[in-house]
Amino acid sequence: MRAALFQMTSGIDPTANAVALAEAVATAKAGGADMLFVPEMAGLLDSDRARSAAHIVAEAEDPVLARVREAAAAAGLWVHIGSLALAEGDGGRRVNRGFVIDDGGAIRARYDKMHLFDVDLPSGESWRESAVYAPGAGPVTVATPWGVLGLSICYDLRFPDLYRALTDAGATLLAVPAAFTVPTGQAHWHVLLRARAIEAGAFVIAAAQCGTHADGRRTYGHSLIVDPWGAVVLDAGERPGLAYADIDPAQVAAVRARVPAIRHRRAIGPVAAA
Repeated sequence: MRAALFQMTSGIDPTANAVALAEAVATAKAGGADMLFVPEMAGLLDSDRARSAAHIVAEAEDPVLARVREAAAAAGLWVHIGSLALAEGDGGRRVNRGFVIDDGGAIRARYDKMHLFDVDLPSGESWRESAVYAPGAGPVTVATPWGVLGLSICYDLRFPDLYRALTDAGATLLAVPAAFTVPTGQAHWHVLLRARAIEAGAFVIAAAQCGTHADGRRTYGHSLIVDPWGAVVLDAGERPGLAYADIDPAQVAAVRARVPAIRHRRAIGPVAAA
């Protein structure tokens, strides 16, 4: 499997983001990719809730999703849209939803981000995802020609139980699209992704946002592919653009044979107090 990662600096104009995504699909195909992975909030990255409201629509009406599906079908390329901000229901709440699209443009899977980031950072930044977004109901895997892909989004990375559930369900590839801030990215991005790969004995594919965005935020970049042994096989650095790496799915079985931790997992009951 030749994977392409599109590291983006998504802005507040969905039309411009859709054009960039469609171009990335075509370029990735020309570069020999089998599947393209793009970051969280690929279609719109805007922390101004009032300004972004005009662009938040239901899945069936979202122009970025439609444009990427058309591009995937035209190129004959599988695409993982890390996530899009979409309207859900009548209560004004949004969902942070990822999509796996096959080489015919069909949606094979959807996943809504389960863990929401509510925090006040020492830098002065404050995030309240739960004030805007509804959490997803549960984990999702999807069969691809290269193995079972387990889906997650950004802050999910900090919750290893999710990845245990995904690998218990057969995942050998784990997608972690993200828009990590610079301080948390510098401190935790590489080590957490390597840890998830090692624990799971799986490939971790993490397409990331990078740079300074139109809404003023700064994201860390460093889109990564980590192999099942924990080695970083691709680091896209800090600039936007496409990067490629070849993945051998047979490596998963080889690593899991050397360290059969998944087979040794046991159900964990209540903690006994001494």
